[in-house]
Amino acid sequence: MKNEIGFSASENPFVVEHGGFYRRWIPMLDNLEELESVVKTITATTEDVWIPIWKEAGLKHEDIGDKLLEKNKIDEACKEFLIAKTYYSIARYPGEITKNKSVVSAECARVYRKACNYTSPETEIIDIECQGKSIRCHFRTPKSTAKLPAVLIMCGADMFKEDRGWASEYAVKNGMAALVMDGPGTGENPFPWDPESVKAWMAAIDYLGSRDDIDEGRIGAFGISRGGYSVMQLAGTYPEKVKAVVANAGHPFGYEMNEDELNAFVEARNQRAQHVFGKIGDPPAFPSWSVEKEKEIFEKWSLSKLGIIDKITQPLLMINGKKDHLAPIGNIYYMLENGPVTGKEVRIYPDAGHCAFKYFDDWAPASFKWLASKL
Repeated sequence: MKNEIGFSASENPFVVEHGGFYRRWIPMLDNLEELESVVKTITATTEDVWIPIWKEAGLKHEDIGDKLLEKNKIDEACKEFLIAKTYYSIARYPGEITKNKSVVSAECARVYRKACNYTSPETEIIDIECQGKSIRCHFRTPKSTAKLPAVLIMCGADMFKEDRGWASEYAVKNGMAALVMDGPGTGENPFPWDPESVKAWMAAIDYLGSRDDIDEGRIGAFGISRGGYSVMQLAGTYPEKVKAVVANAGHPFGYEMNEDELNAFVEARNQRAQHVFGKIGDPPAFPSWSVEKEKEIFEKWSLSKLGIIDKITQPLLMINGKKDHLAPIGNIYYMLENGPVTGKEVRIYPDAGHCAFKYFDDWAPASFKWLASKL
């Protein structure tokens, strides 16, 4: 059913398409007809319209889950709770930018923990300390008498750790422990989104290495979208501790777009900046973009300007859709053309967009199987 919808590399919240706005959540929903039916009722993106619509959809599935739980149908109930979580996640998009968004975000976390009460192995709540600040994370590990490899699962700009439970499940199925952490500036990560925030990710790696049940010499990292950038930054900043990485999308690595690409990129960013997801009268949830601003971001953030390209020496798997409008595919080609000669593997999907979510069922399990083989 998921492949029957069309494709468009866009940020239109009024249409369900591969590569479009709902790409983030499509892999977590089996019934796209239901998703499309809810989207058809949306008349505005401001929170007065947006939140009630998505919260109602979530409450419907949470109620179904509660009834299944009463009948001791645990697996079915958990599936419904995760669907409810996904709809609450859409409601809070793009994050806790208003009081009402924070309230529904708490609901998202609550129903996710509800599902986690029945996961096996259990989901532990872990607080990681870093420079006087505490970062709340989710941790799971298979039961074993031997020390296990582990994966740090790195979240992005608008998807929180509750949205990456599926990744921890793949890690566990492949015999690895998983630590899922919000990206800086989101969720329960108090650090600002800034290049220096890599220290928060480094603290997470140090935490894993300090555990008695984890082999500190076999720790990898996995990230999508902004998390795909973060995993690359971490790999080049902490290569002695991070032994293998999967980067899905990510920008900027070092690839400098030509004029046509740059103008198209700026146009795509400005399309995203059209919508207000907060209160009526609030500014758009994303700032307007320009060629000058993109060049400033490149100077501040690109892996090339940070001087860490040559330090990314561990096994590296890069994934993306060729039609990505937010993380140009040139980033991957740049990494193939620069830095160490060996150790790099790539999967590009020619008819997919940002993060290639259209092929989630292909690259998601393969990514963790690959990590397990390298760790």
